[in-house]
Amino acid sequence: MAFASHNSKNGLHASRLDRPLSVNSMKSLASSPTALTPTSTRPKSAAPGSSSVQRRNGTGAQKSGKDDSGVSGRVRVAVRLRPRNAEELAADADFADCVELLPELKRLKLRKNNWDCETYQFDEVLTETASQKRVYEVVAKPVVESVLEGYNGTVMAYGQTGTGKTFTLGRLGEEDCADRGIMVRAMEDILADISPEHDTLTVSYLQLYMETVQDLLAPERDNIAIVEDPKTGDVSLPGTTLVELKDQKSFLELLQTGEANRFASNTKLNTESSRSHALLLVNVKRSAKNKQEKDFVIHNENGNSVHVSKGHRVPTIRKSKLLIVDLAGSERVDKSAGSEGHQLEEAKAINLSLTSLGKCINALAENSPHVPTRDSKLTRLLRDSFGGTARTSLIITIGPSPRHRGETSSTILFGQRAMKVENMVKLKEEFDYKSLCRRLEAELDKLIADNERQAQAIFDGEEDMERKLEEAGTRVAEAESKVAAALEVISKEKQRQQKELVEMMQNLQIERAHRERLELELRENVQDLQDKKKKQIYAENEKHQKEIRDILEQHQQEIKDVQTRLANECGQRERLEKELHEANICLQQSKEILEPENIHKEELSDLKQMLEKECELRQQAERELDAFKREEKKLTNGITEKNDIGEIWVLKKRLEQELLEREKLEDEIKSLKQQLLQVHVDAEERSRTIGKGSSARSSGGSNSTISLHTPSNMKDTINGQRATIAKLFEQVGLQKILSLLESEDVDVRVHAVKVVANLAAEEVNQEKIVEAGGLGSLLTLLQSSEDETIRRVAAGAIANLAMNETNQELIMAQGGIGLLARTADDAEDPQTLRMVAGAIANLCGNDKLQIKLREEGGIRALLGMVRSRHADVLAQVARGIANFAKCESRGAAQGYRTGRSLLIEDGALPWIVANANNEASSIRRHIELALCHLAQHEVNAKDVVSGGALWELIRISRECSREDIRSLAQRTLNASPTFQAELRRLHVTY
Repeated sequence: MAFASHNSKNGLHASRLDRPLSVNSMKSLASSPTALTPTSTRPKSAAPGSSSVQRRNGTGAQKSGKDDSGVSGRVRVAVRLRPRNAEELAADADFADCVELLPELKRLKLRKNNWDCETYQFDEVLTETASQKRVYEVVAKPVVESVLEGYNGTVMAYGQTGTGKTFTLGRLGEEDCADRGIMVRAMEDILADISPEHDTLTVSYLQLYMETVQDLLAPERDNIAIVEDPKTGDVSLPGTTLVELKDQKSFLELLQTGEANRFASNTKLNTESSRSHALLLVNVKRSAKNKQEKDFVIHNENGNSVHVSKGHRVPTIRKSKLLIVDLAGSERVDKSAGSEGHQLEEAKAINLSLTSLGKCINALAENSPHVPTRDSKLTRLLRDSFGGTARTSLIITIGPSPRHRGETSSTILFGQRAMKVENMVKLKEEFDYKSLCRRLEAELDKLIADNERQAQAIFDGEEDMERKLEEAGTRVAEAESKVAAALEVISKEKQRQQKELVEMMQNLQIERAHRERLELELRENVQDLQDKKKKQIYAENEKHQKEIRDILEQHQQEIKDVQTRLANECGQRERLEKELHEANICLQQSKEILEPENIHKEELSDLKQMLEKECELRQQAERELDAFKREEKKLTNGITEKNDIGEIWVLKKRLEQELLEREKLEDEIKSLKQQLLQVHVDAEERSRTIGKGSSARSSGGSNSTISLHTPSNMKDTINGQRATIAKLFEQVGLQKILSLLESEDVDVRVHAVKVVANLAAEEVNQEKIVEAGGLGSLLTLLQSSEDETIRRVAAGAIANLAMNETNQELIMAQGGIGLLARTADDAEDPQTLRMVAGAIANLCGNDKLQIKLREEGGIRALLGMVRSRHADVLAQVARGIANFAKCESRGAAQGYRTGRSLLIEDGALPWIVANANNEASSIRRHIELALCHLAQHEVNAKDVVSGGALWELIRISRECSREDIRSLAQRTLNASPTFQAELRRLHVTY
């Protein structure tokens, strides 16, 4: 790299470019193939009509064996305008932009005031809306193509701090691939064009900080020396790290490492301002295709000619460099860093290097006889970019704010001066004698080795043939001796087999005679056994007939006894029915005062069922008695078979079992009667206590009844029953009610848990129940009870308590979610599943319990209950999923929740999609809300698309009956880049 100068060391000179930068001249330069477009072949001389500049480079010509003439190419300059940021929108809201762009004319207007402005012409004018891809194709792609053809190239960004230099050059595009900068895109094109087998690509990443060259890939190398070739004037950095690249991923990792080590600080203009000049150096070494196909002669160092065959031509290689420079911000010290401390020193060093660069460009633009390239290390590193042999593109970045008009004007003038600099672009091509020598030596070694292997193979083959002949003679002799021995063995074996055959014939005759004798003995034994069996069967028949007669007599006596007992049972039945009727009347009067309507009806229903069951048992006993009579008649008619005896015993056992069941029924009826009498007595006592001042009730006594079936009095009756439960709660006490939950009587536990569930339905009682230990008792009852009614009512009580946030944490702390999950797995009753699903759904609405809820199986249990397919159960499941998804969405918005949704990880999305359009509105509404909350988090977007939920989201945004859910779906679709990209790909509008 070299700046054109009259320096005595490099012997370079610059020619003066006097033509003005008019619009027509700019267009001709932009369209000139010799000035802007990389050429496929190296020209022998400058293009006619162009302002060519001859620069001597003797050693380069000696290396390649070709002349060093090049093509004159002017430095191309593009300007890019950054849009206003938030600070400028607020501070400069009343002021117009100081810059006006005319991209179609490639011009820029800089306003001095409201009525005067200056116009400048550039090669390209990029507005604030220009994409990163367009910036790359306009500014850097021609340079990259030149580098791939063997020319050196430079892409450099210059401008004020915060105008987008690093964004334009070094943006990685990790979040949005459209934001990739020039570095990433240039490396993509280079890697796509080169061949990994024949070409070499190495990269160095440096920074110039405080006038010291530092390696960004090896921070310990913080003072790298700049070495100049005394013959060619080329600049090199021997201490830098060279990384050979094979793929784009390793390059991105290299850029990330370099950016992490680059110096940056918080300044007045930018929170992450680069305080150093970054230089990315890409070295490309490619093998050039030889166009000649015939043999040719080359001369060695001694002057002797060497004939090179067609297959051994000297390979030609092209070495080119791409230099991408991200300069630090160019502005006054008081605007960027401050006025004291280390940042002041950094700003001074940056301005010093940029000032030196500006002086060099001024000298080159004005064709000055002296170019001060040694004033700064930056100008030494950029010698080849301005006035040298590289194809150079410069992009200057500016801001719209009128507060920084001075810096914007300085940047524009810098670009205008740089457009006047012309470089002599040269093809870097040379013969690769070392590669040819290595290839010839390798071929020679291969031929020598092949010759030695062939000679050794011939010698080994002769020895192997002689050895095989000797082994063959030995094997033939052995085979002959073995054949003779085998013949002798076969003869002996034949004689032995003949002898054995004679012996086997004799044994066979003996066995035949023995078998005939055994058959005769067997026939005699069978005849004897048959005679004995007949006698034994006759004796047993006589014995069985006698036993049957005894059993018949005994059975007739038992039937008479059963008839007598049946008559007694009928009388007792009538008496019990009368007592049961009286008990029903007492129970109705007492239950109207003590219990809610649903408990009263359930107990009456139980008593009626027991009575009906007892009647059925009696009728069944009568039918069985008739059957016994018929069996007796059949037995008396002379049935004497052995299987009839077994039927008689079975009937006898069934009769005994029926008697036991009747006795058990009698005991249960007596117990119920005693309980009803006790309830009646308690009711009268509490009635006298409650209505002590009411003369009407006391005068009516137990005969006064309340009509529960009158529609006008139904509401008052229910309110009165609730008031009665509340008063009973105050008089008896919560502890006594909770103690009944541990009763051994199932009916007592059922009534007690129903009372607790009714109390828990009111918020004023929930705290008292929890303080008295009612929550633990309910969880214990849910775990230990096998009665379906108790489990259902207990789950409903827990669901009522779970509506309070404090109670939710207590339920989780006492293992309640595990018990609910196990109950959900075991239960089959839809009402029980509905209560359990309601309790879990209430717990799903607590942000603090989501992780623990999922770990203890709550989500799994909730999804498992969909097997019921009952509408009420599915509605509670949908409500729980909606609560859980809403909490996740709120956590993601507040920043404490990251990662995929736990619902998606547990497999809830397919069920959500399948039921998003359910006919039941209670299910559909909750699922639509859950789907909208899941889709709000961008990390779930890919799962939503792959799971087919995007179409349901579109349907919700169009057809949902609720305005709030429909608006939420529309906002979610508009806010997600993933959804927008998928809709564009499918050409779908909503």
